[in-house]
Amino acid sequence: MNNGIEAFLEHLQVERAMSAHTLDAYRRDLDALAGWAQVQGAGEVARLDAARLREFVAAEHRRGLAPKSLQRRLSACRSYYAWLLRNGVIPASPAAGLRAPKAPRKLPQVLDVDEAVRLVEVPTDAPLGLRDRALLELFYSSGLRLSELCALRWRDLQLDVGLVTVLGKGGKQRSVPVGSHARRALEEWRASIGAGSDAFVFPGRGDGPISQRAVQIRIRQLAARQGLFKNVHPHMLRHSFASHVLESSGDLRGVQELLGHADIATTQIYTHLDFQHLAKVYDAAHPRARRKRSG
Repeated sequence: MNNGIEAFLEHLQVERAMSAHTLDAYRRDLDALAGWAQVQGAGEVARLDAARLREFVAAEHRRGLAPKSLQRRLSACRSYYAWLLRNGVIPASPAAGLRAPKAPRKLPQVLDVDEAVRLVEVPTDAPLGLRDRALLELFYSSGLRLSELCALRWRDLQLDVGLVTVLGKGGKQRSVPVGSHARRALEEWRASIGAGSDAFVFPGRGDGPISQRAVQIRIRQLAARQGLFKNVHPHMLRHSFASHVLESSGDLRGVQELLGHADIATTQIYTHLDFQHLAKVYDAAHPRARRKRSG
């Protein structure tokens, strides 16, 4: 039953160069469909029709799967059946026109500018202080993904001109500016360890890079140490970078390029964050926006 799914996942890995994390998500979603089809006696996944696929979505919804998870699960199904269709295995996709319940739009949490500055300015005289400062400054300066930062080697950095080149999602390469504070922190960190160009910027155990989990834990510890009582994580720094650049520039396309988003719709969520900021300024400053005090 799963032979077609395995071939599809191999296609995603080899031809689409998808990350291990994304492949795992596709595998879980398609395995859920295969498991449901087996229990229902519905036959091979590749042969399910639109009615059966609608039953699967409804069953997952009744089981308590959140709308966002349902959307992701259905997206994996769409991709799988589109691949089968392109390869002539099926005459039409049963997922065409099928919609999952709408998920409420959840805006990402961000640090304000003062909080971001307080976080990145960790003391450099503490154990691993130079590394921590360089890591945080680079995250906030360039809006990198966690996976991009962990995989970074010194040869990917051009500190003299302030650029970092990373390999993003789908194997797409992009170059992003590195700010002066981050450049200085990185130069001090490199000088302290005497690293060569092929070395990882943030090494872990042995010859490998620092693990993503280690970075997540360290940032949470540093945030608490700096007096930030939020659940600070690497992606929050990326969100903060995008929100602050958009707030200052208003250039949505530019922010899209900096973040490496394939679709500008993904970047548009930051316009909502920017509007929230403007709405707060308006409410605080406009004489006709203030609510009358009761009593």
